Amino acid sequence: MPVHTSGSSQGSHGRGAGLGLALASALAFGGSGVAAKPLIEAGLDPLHVVWLRVAGAAVVMLPLAVRHRALLRRRPALLAGFGLLAVAGVQACYFAALSRIPVGVALLVEYLAPALVLGWVWFVQRRPVSRAAALGVVLAAGGLACVVEVWSGLSFDPLGLLLALGAACCQVGYFVLADQGSEAGEGAPDPLGVIAYGLLVGAAVLTVVARPWTMDWSVLAGSAHLNGTAVPAFALLTWIVLVATVVAYITGVLSVRRLSPQVAGVVACLEAVIATVLAWVLLGEHLSAPQVLGGAVVLVGAFIAQSSTPAKGSAEPVATGGAERELSAGGTAA
Repeated sequence: MPVHTSGSSQGSHGRGAGLGLALASALAFGGSGVAAKPLIEAGLDPLHVVWLRVAGAAVVMLPLAVRHRALLRRRPALLAGFGLLAVAGVQACYFAALSRIPVGVALLVEYLAPALVLGWVWFVQRRPVSRAAALGVVLAAGGLACVVEVWSGLSFDPLGLLLALGAACCQVGYFVLADQGSEAGEGAPDPLGVIAYGLLVGAAVLTVVARPWTMDWSVLAGSAHLNGTAVPAFALLTWIVLVATVVAYITGVLSVRRLSPQVAGVVACLEAVIATVLAWVLLGEHLSAPQVLGGAVVLVGAFIAQSSTPAKGSAEPVATGGAERELSAGGTAA
């Protein structure tokens, strides 16, 4: 006798899978700084590290780009937007902001993106926003302020803050564009193809910005120091490319497809917590009491936001997460 699964159970399973993917993405993205910092200290320019990261990931994803080449004809605007905003824009604006304002301030402003996503949903898409989702954003932003200890080096350089806000806006583009076509069933653009072409576009843009021909390539042949331990520089770069970029983008886009841009955006705030903890363990950068407390608040905010997602078929406001977005089983012909 066949077993029938209720829509509520399927929705709960889908949200659980989406949350797991969002956490995996935050973990992968959060580890990028820990691996990149030793390379920068070894002599690489930050923009060169970013270019190596994106260009290397683009090469890895190139076979998928060839497989889904029909996307170039079907969704050229989506691919260009994802590459310009979700890949190149976030990276370039964030690193440019770091040259003018403290890291903590830049990170806090960038992770105002979940609040901006709710603003997009409310003002642009004209969809209702639940109180629980809004509360989750407020708690996550407040906790993040403690994690990065924004009070330790506050600077109001107008251009620096504008660049950090630009990174936040580009991150909104990442969440919104990652969700494009998720309700189109088999006609949805394959997420792997979107990521592959986004990385190719991002690499092309960053090549102009970073000018990799001026890079000291000999650094990659040597070693970098991870909390006093010598580690091959190429091994750190491999981690950044494969885990902190390829795996991070794939799990991130899939999580947005299963949750929603605003819910996945709040859960993504965990990246700052993960980055801080990894820096504590691997780089010896110790956490203060406010940072530990802030991390707990971010977790609470993320939990409130994702738990507010209604089951499939629910009549609740779609901005709390909406119905579960299922990916086509094997992608599309594109």
